[in-house]
Amino acid sequence: MNAVSSSAEPSPVTGTPVRGTAFRDLVALTKPRITLMVILTTAGGLWLAPGELAPLTVLATLLATAMVVGAANTLNCWLEREVDKHMARTKRRPLPAGRLEAKHALWLGLALGAISVPILTFVANPLTGLLAAVALVSYVWVYTPMKQRSPAALMIGAVPGALPPLMGWTAATGELGAPGIVLFGILFLWQMPHFIAISIFRQTEYAKAGIKVLPAVRGNAVAKRHAVLWAAALVPVSLMLVPLGIAGNVYLAIAAVLGLAFFGWSVWGLRAEAGNRWARQLFLGSLIYLPLLFAALALDLA
Repeated sequence: MNAVSSSAEPSPVTGTPVRGTAFRDLVALTKPRITLMVILTTAGGLWLAPGELAPLTVLATLLATAMVVGAANTLNCWLEREVDKHMARTKRRPLPAGRLEAKHALWLGLALGAISVPILTFVANPLTGLLAAVALVSYVWVYTPMKQRSPAALMIGAVPGALPPLMGWTAATGELGAPGIVLFGILFLWQMPHFIAISIFRQTEYAKAGIKVLPAVRGNAVAKRHAVLWAAALVPVSLMLVPLGIAGNVYLAIAAVLGLAFFGWSVWGLRAEAGNRWARQLFLGSLIYLPLLFAALALDLA
């Protein structure tokens, strides 16, 4: 099989024609929408940090961070190419659909990782390069294979997902710093109810693919309680930016309202009759919560 199918080559998964170019499919492996969100959170860490960086350093940091994320996503797609065939939302990706050979994804992922980590190490600083390497290795070689063994993989996967704003902070300051750690904590805690909600309403798909998610292993009731606990912890952590001097009263008021609303909706899910519809609503609520939280931070500092 060639790296790219012809414009009407049948997909081995669906048996129907699939279309795409090599470039588009290679870009798709990096998951551009996720990468864009990571760039924004990294930029937030850079912006909140004291001091100023040269524009070229900022640009290099953002681009290299995007490359690290792209490497992680691409290698994740390579490792899970067989698993992805069993899930409706992933079976049309380039590898399970047969539009790309697996070796091209492997080489792209390795190349992005090999280029990006040294850039962050030498253009930003060694600490930022180290955090990037931790994010890449933990996501690809710990979290990805662990998903088929234990629902605890979620906590491992949330670490690399929360590192980008901390990387932005360390790129600007050269040290971890309490505000940078709080930014990490916000992203880490936010991911837990966000992904627990997904695992509830997509539980059947995950089970079919052999992925061990909390509701499938321990039941929806336990998963809901976990979502409540994580959402509860998110409220005080998000407010810690105020006593640290990073945010003021505007952020305090908005963050408190957002956090309590998100927590309240997670508590509403403890009802026995709360099922997939509630989980989808919690998932959508999480997508509203995070950008509004960062918008409140930007408004406060404007």
